[in-house]
Amino acid sequence: MTDQLGTHVGTQGEAPAEEIGVRNRLRSRWRAMPIAMRAGVSIGLLLVLAVLLFLLDHSLGYAVATVGALYWIHRLPQIPKAVAQAIVVLLFAFTVPSLALALAIAFGVFWIPNPWRARVLPAVAILLVILYPFYQDKMFIVPVFGVWPDIATGVYMLVFVMMAVGLNIVVGYAGLLDLGYVAFYATGAYTAAWFASLQFPHQNWHFGAVGITGDLPGIHVSIFLLIVLAGMFTALFGIVIGLPTLRLRGDYLAIVTLGFGEILPQVARNSDNLFGTGFNLTNGPNGITPLDSPGFGNHISNLTNGFLPANYLQCCNRTLLGHQIQSTDVFFWTAIVLLLFTVFCSFRLQFSRLGRAWIAIREDETAAAAMGVPLMRTKTWAYASGAFFGGIAGAYYAAFKSATFPGDFFFNISVFILCMVILGGMGNIWGVIVGGAFLAYLNQEGLANTGSWINTNIHVGNHHPNLDVPLYASGIYGLIILVVMLFRPEGMIPSKRVAAELHHGVHDEPLYDAQHAGAEA
Repeated sequence: MTDQLGTHVGTQGEAPAEEIGVRNRLRSRWRAMPIAMRAGVSIGLLLVLAVLLFLLDHSLGYAVATVGALYWIHRLPQIPKAVAQAIVVLLFAFTVPSLALALAIAFGVFWIPNPWRARVLPAVAILLVILYPFYQDKMFIVPVFGVWPDIATGVYMLVFVMMAVGLNIVVGYAGLLDLGYVAFYATGAYTAAWFASLQFPHQNWHFGAVGITGDLPGIHVSIFLLIVLAGMFTALFGIVIGLPTLRLRGDYLAIVTLGFGEILPQVARNSDNLFGTGFNLTNGPNGITPLDSPGFGNHISNLTNGFLPANYLQCCNRTLLGHQIQSTDVFFWTAIVLLLFTVFCSFRLQFSRLGRAWIAIREDETAAAAMGVPLMRTKTWAYASGAFFGGIAGAYYAAFKSATFPGDFFFNISVFILCMVILGGMGNIWGVIVGGAFLAYLNQEGLANTGSWINTNIHVGNHHPNLDVPLYASGIYGLIILVVMLFRPEGMIPSKRVAAELHHGVHDEPLYDAQHAGAEA
């Protein structure tokens, strides 16, 4: 018999369905071994790996041993686990206090009973991210990757996670392979740039902009209004892109979206003389810079006693909890608010009637249409919803950089965001957040730090390499995705439905008339 996912479920007395694929068969054989044997083999291999890495770099060997110990401590019975966790926290309290505090928080959260843990864990994670500027420079050094990312890198990570969550609506929910998502990112960025800069000097129209004089030429609208406007305009652009693709599937859909993603950067690069009319729309390869700073204005700032800054670039003259507030901190906290809004909307869409229609189309478009799902309208909503959040992210990041350039919107950005969704786990918001944050960190700081570690610690005789690891970023990301596809195709934190399909396949009982005559005898 089959369950609702279409996976084969053996009834009482039946043998379980045979696993599909070499990886799944090997895993089944491994799980069939006695648990004591599995534990012994795993711990032995872990110790060997830790010793080998210790010879290369002491901190790396300690890190592997610590991670392995935490894994096995988590699998102990309750009382031994509590004792072991207390010993670990006390041990690190005298050597690496920041790590001891982090472990104590993690242990405390996972001791909360499961129904409440699902609510407490996101709240603790959000609180820790909000407080990140206060303890970032006090954190322990991570082996290979070095220091923790700075606040500007944190803004970059949050923006790209926001775009990954938006793309997850299109790819993860609706199953529409979109290789042109960078077009939405670019549309949002240029929307903010047009209405918050000197791009149109023959105009003089101001509405809510801060930090500029009233006689400054150009169109100057509040960045916060432009973020909303960019999202709406990009959603409309997503509908325009979606309409020609409604009848396409699979590779053909990917090719068309790829075409749109390639068109827009070229339009941005060559629209300093639009259609030969002399009209400068995008300022060509030079881009549009500077952009107006976000801010709430003096009146609102005074009403809130400076809690809401008048101008993000000129905001910070106070110390809180021993930390001097910087403008990048304010950008970071605003990006957190935008990401929380994106995640909230994504969750609400996932479990709505529209979200279930997207999932039905992803599973089987023909069956969804037969059950009454309007394909054209539902696909269009998927493109519009994903584009909306891409536009918001693009507009905010342009305001943070105070510039936008055509070189920021090439095809590799679309692939990069798609890799975030695949690595984290298509269809699962938490997985996409983790995958997006990890790859964004690698792209901004992680690869450079890793290259520095390799050049310092790896040597053959007296020869030390001099690798510029970021030059090989595309190959490294490709290798990461290749490994994920081979060994964990559902992603790091997968959707349960997608994981079930990939692990067990779809088994249907054969129809009666498909059997050979006389087989029932």
